[in-house]
Amino acid sequence: MKAAYYRGNRTFTVDEAPPVPPGPGEVRLQVAYCGICGTDVHIYHGAMDRRVKLPQVIGHEASATVAEVGRGVVGFKPGDRVVVRPLDPRGETPADRGFSHICRGLKFIGIDSPGAFQESWTVPAFTLHRAPEGVDLKTAALAEPLAVACHDVRLGRVCPGELAVVLGGGPIGILVALVAREAGAKVILSEVSEFRCAFARKLGLEAVNPLQTDLAQLCRERSGGSGADLVFEVSGAKAAVLSMTEPLAQRGRIVVVAIHPQPVEINLFQFFWKELSLQGARVYEPEDYEKALALMAARTLPLDSLITTVEPLDRLSEVFHELEKQPGAMKVLIRCGNP
Repeated sequence: MKAAYYRGNRTFTVDEAPPVPPGPGEVRLQVAYCGICGTDVHIYHGAMDRRVKLPQVIGHEASATVAEVGRGVVGFKPGDRVVVRPLDPRGETPADRGFSHICRGLKFIGIDSPGAFQESWTVPAFTLHRAPEGVDLKTAALAEPLAVACHDVRLGRVCPGELAVVLGGGPIGILVALVAREAGAKVILSEVSEFRCAFARKLGLEAVNPLQTDLAQLCRERSGGSGADLVFEVSGAKAAVLSMTEPLAQRGRIVVVAIHPQPVEINLFQFFWKELSLQGARVYEPEDYEKALALMAARTLPLDSLITTVEPLDRLSEVFHELEKQPGAMKVLIRCGNP
């Protein structure tokens, strides 16, 4: 089988490798598609070389077909169409208070262990969810980022009729906006890229450039003067963090989705003055995957529109290089095997 190995220095090689037989409680998958995530790009840039053991197969946004099951696996059989929830919480302890998806010993499959940019992938059976009937595996490969958005919206306690602002119009920002809209919220997406604003508008979202539009004033106009009920910070930009309190109404809520590896300045006075709430949101829980798959099955979200292109596994290195020249791409899928 073919597998794409990240070897550092912005380099992948596609090599022949033997399939890994499934051990007890494991399943070997025939990978169909795997999406390229922002985390994969960070790995490509060398930002996670201390964590990733080279050479390493990365990738975690996968759809697949079960090829072989190990001893003790129940509920799955060869031929089943599945998606993977790439979290291994077997390092959880009582000190983690039952939050296995963010436990201290969490291993992220595709970063801390081999990922999905390969034709055959062996994973723990507890990571699997069934792909919805009637949904092709190309669309199903969006389950992981869609589950992120479902987790964010759930932790944000979005209610029908609320005004939600999404800061950042990348793939996760777009998905958060779509899921929040599906939950009944009125959504304004804030993004400095005109390409991304135009893309969001094609999906029926209201999108504005905060360098050209007074976002706080717009939120007051849309809410009878009170402001937004909640803000999702998905951009990762320092300027967005500093200004994220401005559009909010009294007792508004902020959900921090983006990863900020370094401390950033926050307007704490606004938290005091308006009695604001701040909520972190990291990865997902099983119920978020089930919600994502239910939304896929319902076909109420324009998910296929997010797929910019599908490329073969042999071109993985070139695709990462091209993404540096085409940063506006939404979601690039890698075809790892036969769908």
